[in-house]
Amino acid sequence: MSNERPPTIDPVATARWQRSAPTLSPWLHEEVARRMEDRLQWIKLQPAAWAHWEPLRGGVLAHGALRRRYPKAQTFIVEPHTQRVVQAQRALTPAWWQPARWRGGATRFASPADGSVQMLWANMALHMAADPQALIAQWHRALATDGFLMFSCLGPDTLGELRALYQAEGWPAPGHEFTDMHDWGDMLVAAGFAEPVMDMERIVLTYDSPARLLDDLRELGRNLHPGRHPSLRGKGWRVRLEAALMRHLARPAAGGRLALTFEIVYGHALKAAPRIRVASESAVPLQDMRAMLLGNRPSGG
Repeated sequence: MSNERPPTIDPVATARWQRSAPTLSPWLHEEVARRMEDRLQWIKLQPAAWAHWEPLRGGVLAHGALRRRYPKAQTFIVEPHTQRVVQAQRALTPAWWQPARWRGGATRFASPADGSVQMLWANMALHMAADPQALIAQWHRALATDGFLMFSCLGPDTLGELRALYQAEGWPAPGHEFTDMHDWGDMLVAAGFAEPVMDMERIVLTYDSPARLLDDLRELGRNLHPGRHPSLRGKGWRVRLEAALMRHLARPAAGGRLALTFEIVYGHALKAAPRIRVASESAVPLQDMRAMLLGNRPSGG
């Protein structure tokens, strides 16, 4: 697997988005988190400590479900920017009158120490990373041996209808390319994870108007493609875009509603114990080699 960064993601635009992204969990993120949390019923390990990666975007409601599933576990909440840490404290700290504040495991708004958590949860974050392999390596370091990673992200079939529309209209790509689940599996193995399990599903969302569709897309993310439109566009562009959406995305079978497909990739992997490396060659002193050839025991016992 190549160690190069994704060629269709602009790292400057990525950093700008991470600083300015709305501090809310989009509906789709919460729904994906709900489906991913349901999969935890098949995992018997009860973590003593776990980390929630970027919960403000990944799922505030899901955080509550995870706390209820692991009520005694210590929780680490990781947000990349200082201002988001403050907002996470407001959104995720139980009120003084809630039992979880006094009975549950401690919550820390900080990155966990290396090897200190048994589960790392990262919902709908990886596809927006400018250096995903570095992020996966960071997750691997945080996990204890035999700990596990749970993550989700968008797959390559996401927004296929919108990509076809832009291509037909001769416009630059509407978004950066998303990575295939098999490539994510390769990256996990390269980072030191064992037994990665990858699967996917497609969710089709329908909208009653182009305006509602565009509002949803703005909430979900930004176009990070280096070849995106280089400047702001005016009201005329918006009119053209909404008309094109009606032409290309309206489905008669859905009552004329506009449809967009989202491919959701789910990943699960374990942090296995480090492998013992056996030297590929051995060094034998010359006098010992002579003794072996003569049929005697090597010197020095």
